[in-house]
This record gives sequence, C-alpha cells and structure tokens, in this order.
Amino acid sequence: MLRAAVLLLALLLSACQAPWNDPYPAGTTGKNLLLRAFSAPPKHLDPVVSYSSNEWGIISQIYEPPLQYAYLKRPYALEPLTLTRMPKVRWLDAAGRPTTRERAVFSEYVLHLRDDIRYQPHPAFVAGNRHLPPEKIATLATPYDLPQQGSRSLKAQDYVYAIKRMGVRAYQSPVLDVLAERIIGLKDYSRKVTQDYEKWKASHADGGFFDLRPYTIDGVRAPDDHTLIIRLKGRYPQFLYWLSMNFFAPVPWEVDAFYSQPGMKEKNLTLDQWPVGTGPYMLVENNPNFRMRLARNPNYHWDTYPCEASADVPRTLLADCGRPMPLTDGVLYTLEKESVPYWNKFLQGYYDASGVSSDAFDQAVQLSSTGDIGLTPAMKERGIRFLGGVQPTIMYFGFNMLDPLVGGLDERHRKLRQAISIAVDMEEYIALFLNGRGVAAQGPIPPGIFGYRPPPEGIDPYVYELRDGQPRRKPLTVAKRLLAEAGYPGGIDPKTGRPLKIHFEAVGGSPDDKARLDWLRKQFARIGLELVIRATDYNRFQDKMRQGKGQLFMWGWNADYPDPENFLFLLYGKNGVVATGGNGVNYANYRNPEFDLLFERMQRMENGPRRLQIIRRMVALVQRDAPWIFGFYPRSLALYHRWVHNAWPNMMANNTTKYLRVTPQLRVESERAWNRPVRWALWLAAALVVLALVGAVRVYRRRQQERGRC
Repeated sequence: MLRAAVLLLALLLSACQAPWNDPYPAGTTGKNLLLRAFSAPPKHLDPVVSYSSNEWGIISQIYEPPLQYAYLKRPYALEPLTLTRMPKVRWLDAAGRPTTRERAVFSEYVLHLRDDIRYQPHPAFVAGNRHLPPEKIATLATPYDLPQQGSRSLKAQDYVYAIKRMGVRAYQSPVLDVLAERIIGLKDYSRKVTQDYEKWKASHADGGFFDLRPYTIDGVRAPDDHTLIIRLKGRYPQFLYWLSMNFFAPVPWEVDAFYSQPGMKEKNLTLDQWPVGTGPYMLVENNPNFRMRLARNPNYHWDTYPCEASADVPRTLLADCGRPMPLTDGVLYTLEKESVPYWNKFLQGYYDASGVSSDAFDQAVQLSSTGDIGLTPAMKERGIRFLGGVQPTIMYFGFNMLDPLVGGLDERHRKLRQAISIAVDMEEYIALFLNGRGVAAQGPIPPGIFGYRPPPEGIDPYVYELRDGQPRRKPLTVAKRLLAEAGYPGGIDPKTGRPLKIHFEAVGGSPDDKARLDWLRKQFARIGLELVIRATDYNRFQDKMRQGKGQLFMWGWNADYPDPENFLFLLYGKNGVVATGGNGVNYANYRNPEFDLLFERMQRMENGPRRLQIIRRMVALVQRDAPWIFGFYPRSLALYHRWVHNAWPNMMANNTTKYLRVTPQLRVESERAWNRPVRWALWLAAALVVLALVGAVRVYRRRQQERGRC
C-alpha cells in the first residue's frame, strides 16, 4: 500500500508538465489551428439567407463570391476572387445596343471566371448520394458519414443558380426586394417561381428537390461555363460591392438536390447547417451549442498572401508575401456565452484573440490624458497587442413608425420622438457601458463613409446644440417642452392620467443586460415616461421585428460595403420590413416620400458634389423625423496573442481568416508558463495521502495482531 502511495505521488508530480485546465482534447493547442470562441449559435449558414455578422464570420471562410476586398489596402478596394479580372461594364440603350454611360438604360456586368477553382469534397457530388434510401438517411449525423465524396469545377451556372434561389420567397432572402429592383427579370422570375414552388410544395409534403434549373431570369445568364452576365436597370455603381457579398456565392444544383431529399431536414442536414463552397475552409463539425470546426479545404485553388499594402500598413505584415494560403489548417470555435470565462481563457492562452468587455477593460486597457487607448503593462508583458478604430457601424434605437403611439410623420409624433432622443443620453451610455469605446452618432452614416460630416458641421440640430464649438446634448427642459407640445405634459398620458408607457423589445437577461435596461428606464423616467421592458431571446426578437411588432427596439448595422447607400437604405420606404413581408432591412418601417425619391436618385450616382448635396438633405430629413435615436458608432478593440501573425483591421472584408498565421509551439510554451499548478499544494496533498495511508496500514496491522493473540 505504501508503494501505491509513492506511485500516486509520482503521478501527481508528473502531471505538472501539462496544464490541467486545458479545455481541449490533448495536443489541440499544439496544432496549426486558430482557436476562437463564439457567443451565440449562428442561426443561418445558407448564403442566400444569412445576414448577421456572427454567421458571416464563419461562412465567409467557406464561400467565395466573385470579388473580395484587398486585405491590406486603404481606402477599401475590391479585387477579383474567383474571376480572372475585374468585371467589365457595358452601357446599353433601351434596345440593348451599346451607348454612352450618360444615356444608358441598362448596365451589363460581364464576369470571367477562373478555370482552376473546385468545390470542397462533399457527398452531394456523387450521383448515388442524391437518391439515398430513407433508412440510410436515418443513420447520418453529418454529410461526411457517407463514405463516397466527390467534387467538381466551379461553373458560371452555379452563380446563376444561387441568384435563382434568392428569388424563391419561401427561402426568405433579406435582399431579394432590393436586388429585384435592379436585376432585370428578377422580380418577374420571383413571382413565377414562388407561385410554382407553393403549388409544388402542396403536393410534396415530405419534401423533395424543387429544381430551379429550368427557370430563367432575363438579366442573368451564363453563355458558357466561365462567363456570367448580369444586366441591371440603369446605372448602379454600387453593384460591384454586392458581388463581394455572400448572397452572390455560388450554389451547385447538386448540393440543393442532396439536401432536399426527404428525411434530411429532420436530421438537420441542410444547407443552413452544412454549407458547401470553394473557399479555403470547409465546415466539418457543427455542434452550435458546443463547438464548430473548420478544416482546410484540400481542393482550394491557388491563392497567395498579398505583396502590396497601403503606406499606413506596417511592413512586417508583408513578411508572408507570396506564401500559399490558407496559412492555418483550420479553425476551432467554442461556444462561450459569458464574457468572463471567455476573457479568462484568453488570458490563459486558450483563445488566440479576444474583444474587451466592460468587466475586463481596466485590466486590459489604459487611457492616456488625451483619451488615447493603450495596453496595460500586464498585457504588454504577455506580448499581447491590440488593433482598433471606429467601425463603419451604427448602433441605434429604432421606433416602429407603424405604431400608432410612436410612429407617424405629423408634428406631434415627431416631437415625441425628438424628446425621447434628447432624453436618452448616449454619451453617458458610452462612458458607462463601453468604457468610452464609441462615438455618439449624429446621423445614420458612420465615419469613413462618403457623406459623413463630423461635428460641428454634421450636428443633429434637433438633439444637440453647439457650446464652445462642441456639440452638447440639449437640456432636459427642451425635451420636456417637446413632450408637452406632443400632448404629454410632464410625461402624463391624458387618457389614463398616468405616465405614458413606451414598450421596449429587449434581448437577453444577463447581469450586463439588466444594468443597461435599468439605465434605459431611468433615461425615460427623467422626462416622466415609463419604459416597459419585454425581454426575449435573439431569434424570437428577430421574428418580432420582421412582423413589425413592438414600439421601440435596439439594432445595429455593419457596413456591407463602403457606400452611404448601405446605411441610407435602412430607412428607404420600400425596404420596410412589414412592407416586404419580413424580408426588408428597414426595421423602423420609416417611409418618407421625399427621402425615398432622393434615395432613388442618390443610389444611381457616383461620389461627387451633387451626390453629397442629396445625401445631406436625406440626413437632414431623418434627423427631423427621428425614426431612430442615433446611438453610437462603436470603436473596435481586438486583442491578439503574440503567436498570431498578420492580423490587421479590415472592416469590410469577412474572409480574413486565410491570411492569419500562428506559431503553435509558442502558444504551447505560453500556456504552460501561464497555467502552472500550485506545486506546494500538490506536495501537501500527496503528503497527506501518504500519511493517511501509512496510518491506515498501522491500524490494520495492529488489529490483525490483536486478533492473532485472541
């Protein structure tokens, strides 16, 4: 028994060589993988539906639209991804004949595809796998449980098929109505195919493959396997930006057929769960309530790290110039719902990168007397570095303009919204909950986007006033006066004699959320209003927004492309979420005829003085109408460990994982140094075990001897 105690002691001490708190399977941190976390399971991985940043962070590594943003260039510049060169634009008259740009009735984009691009291995490309018996499907947990997997070359027809999927209403593409106004024939096709699909679905209750190949869209065609032609109404320079988005990622018909087999959906085997693309990575593990894993696509085409960069980019970022990408073998994502364990695991070295929550801000960041952000000595000692800047993003509180209490464009309802906009002190919000990592918004267009005007020129005159040349929020006396003019003196609803109630649709229930909601209640109470919180989860919240329910909500928008249209279309009447049956992006359901007319003119124009003049008028209209409480433009702050290389903030690009490189050995060494167990406690525990065993042996022997004497 004493020998066993010695063996136990040896095992305890030998275990000190590796961290005991390693959350991964043995050896994971030593692999050429990126180790990341996600805070909420992605709802959609189907490119025609997905429109959230947490979803695009994954599928942008899998899918490849025709264009991408140059990683190291500023201003943001597009470059070919699956094309041999940038698209050629042809200007056409009403008869389809070549004409000048000024006289063009149509614009035609001609895309020439590379011939060396292949899809990832997948069972959909094996004909027999598209006709599986139900009993076989019932045994599958992932598509890769099928032993036979194939591939094929990318074809222009795959991009055509993807646009056809966009046109089926049942698939709920959020950009259909926007693009249907642009792409010739898409609206008529959508109407026809949606009707046919509904009829087909009524007679195919168990599902099946609704083949889109026989249908045609007048303005979308592929004359051969490597040429794609898209014809638009009029001039629309921003269309090139759309060609970098996942909505234009290719979808092979074989994949659609594979996942459409009866029984697949019941097994969660859908394109929404298991994407198939030509990108640098492929999704090989999908357990969104625990872990998701990307692996290197063995069929990925030739793609090299860039050798050109803007002047403001550090030259160290060109060290991998010309090296084949991707530079890692995969990405392991782990679900971390709470910010504290996420942060702690980052400090332990188990995540390669992290944002900075409010709880961790003081530990990670220090502010200089001029307000500049820097890392604390503790972070610098670990070799951690940070990247940051004002994001092309706006966070806002939206009023439902269809609601009889807070909606409407008459003077009374405007004054109610203006009063609330003054009362909600966004400067205080930024200081309390963001540690200063934000800029109070004066309008819908963020810094870095054409049309943005910094204060004092771009001040919102209904919420702010200039004092000493700086914008200052108007005093509450102004808000209370507006409230009285709106018919609610002192915040009292004359119908009830009690404080006017405003309902706020909220997401989440964490302690951080509670603090924010309590703060928001107090903002309303300052002018005598009562805010009623209706909390729910994010998916339910999205459903309520699409149905136009609620009065007030908080939302955000990340730029899809660096153009003011991408923010102003959030307020375009025809994009109203209710008007489009839940598919629009105008969640406030704002509709102002003058704004809409100006928007339609502005979006056809290239940047210049005339366009800028129209944008300024549009911003002035929404400042007056106040369909939003203009919240803030967030400042990004991302921390990276020293073993992560090539990280650089590109606010437009989503497919940046392929550029990153890691040094796994340095990660392992750091983890061991930062996670050493307390040895004296092990020695003490081992000694106590030995003493206990020795005592037990002595007692046992004494009893045996006493029995022998008996």
